[in-house]
Amino acid sequence: MTTIGHLINGVVIEDHARTQDVYNPSTGQVSKQVALASKDTVEQAIAAAAAAFPAWRNTPPLKRARVMFRFKELLEQNAEKITALIGEEHGKISHDAMGELQRGIENVEYACGVPELLKGEHSRNVGPDVDSWSEFQPLGVVAGITPFNFPAMVPLWMFPMAIACGNCFVLKPSERNPTSALFIAQLLHEAGLPEGVLNVVNGDKEAVDTLLEDKRVQAVSFVGSTPIAEYIYKTASANGKRCQALGGAKNHAIIMPDADMDNAVNHLLGAAFGSSGERCMALSVAVAVGQEAADTLVAKMQQAMQPLKVGAYSDSSNDFGPVITKAHQQKVIGYIDSAEQQGATIVVDGRQPNVAGYENGFFVGGTLIDNVTPDMTSYQEEIFGPVLQVVRVNSMQEAMQLINDHEYGNGTCIFTRDGEAARYFSDNIQVGMVGINVPLPVPVAYHSFGGWKRSLFGDLSAYGPDSVRFYTRRKTITQRWPSASVREGAQFAFPS
Repeated sequence: MTTIGHLINGVVIEDHARTQDVYNPSTGQVSKQVALASKDTVEQAIAAAAAAFPAWRNTPPLKRARVMFRFKELLEQNAEKITALIGEEHGKISHDAMGELQRGIENVEYACGVPELLKGEHSRNVGPDVDSWSEFQPLGVVAGITPFNFPAMVPLWMFPMAIACGNCFVLKPSERNPTSALFIAQLLHEAGLPEGVLNVVNGDKEAVDTLLEDKRVQAVSFVGSTPIAEYIYKTASANGKRCQALGGAKNHAIIMPDADMDNAVNHLLGAAFGSSGERCMALSVAVAVGQEAADTLVAKMQQAMQPLKVGAYSDSSNDFGPVITKAHQQKVIGYIDSAEQQGATIVVDGRQPNVAGYENGFFVGGTLIDNVTPDMTSYQEEIFGPVLQVVRVNSMQEAMQLINDHEYGNGTCIFTRDGEAARYFSDNIQVGMVGINVPLPVPVAYHSFGGWKRSLFGDLSAYGPDSVRFYTRRKTITQRWPSASVREGAQFAFPS
């Protein structure tokens, strides 16, 4: 059986003392194994990055950008292979995997502009014959720890910009689906990246803790669940590292009485069930304002969900695929059970989907739950599965209060034809990413991604302009060349 290793100094390293099974979620069968890096292996990767840093730091930004241009071309040329790897290990349907890869490529395109992004600032004659300027210099060795749900896109949120800014990178992808990230890293070396600038270590908590504790690592970026994000942030900060840790979500969509209901339903289908709901931006709660709007929404959603197809990634006619593991399948089903036990109404039940030929796959069908209340477990916690819950309220203010009271503040949206309501919503909602008739308000690559409250730990969001600040530190230089013909006496007052 194939064992996925690590990439250090441009070479695949086999550290097979500990391994873990990698499953094909569509079949439920083990497809390969992944090596779990030892502390020593992770330290080798860090050492390789540290050794490569002086030369890469001094490589002109334009030359770094040219590597990124070639990398973008290779990603596009190998898109079908990358999406197949995502499908095999994640279960994501090919069209969804291609969308994920494209959003990742957009971040590579943004990194191609790094000569402009790193220009810094300059002021002449801030005082008599005194000039001042600031530069954005790389940090050194930085690390990224990425989740299973976007095995290609989230790594591409991190290492292209970090590397373009002059840093060297150690990537720890999810051990559940490691192959696409490793292949993408090899493509970057094919594009001309020097050995040691990007290293990949597969592993578990031992690898993560090594990255968090090693003094040579200057910054850590993480995307995953909130409990782990909080642990990553606290541990990294305690070890003197810069850290951004993106956590969980409970994203609400307010459905106003004046909304275009057919349009809202179509958007909710993709936003709730795409990627089997395994998105931190998935819309998992529809908050319907008024009884009539709620009744109409539930009826139309029930009808629209009938033709939904759940199945294997290899069939592009399927709408979404399995969840990542058997344990996660049972967890999602447990949330549906708890909602029913606590008094909610299961309108469309996806607990026993019939997927012919894939009876052992980790499938959960699209599920619609009505009459959910805020005290229910399924409302309070992140389900991370193809489940849409409907909460009924009497007013927009009540709907907004629900959202503002929740511990997560990642994404939200409102469906309405009322511009005044939309403006009030966007001004007053306590959430980091907001959509107006846009169900998945994921920022484009030249903006930055990040939620509020317990959805983000750290001061800077992911990718876009914030990533340039995260992966660099400002140095300000003040310069004066005194005239040889004029000698000045000592000055004891603070200069101004």
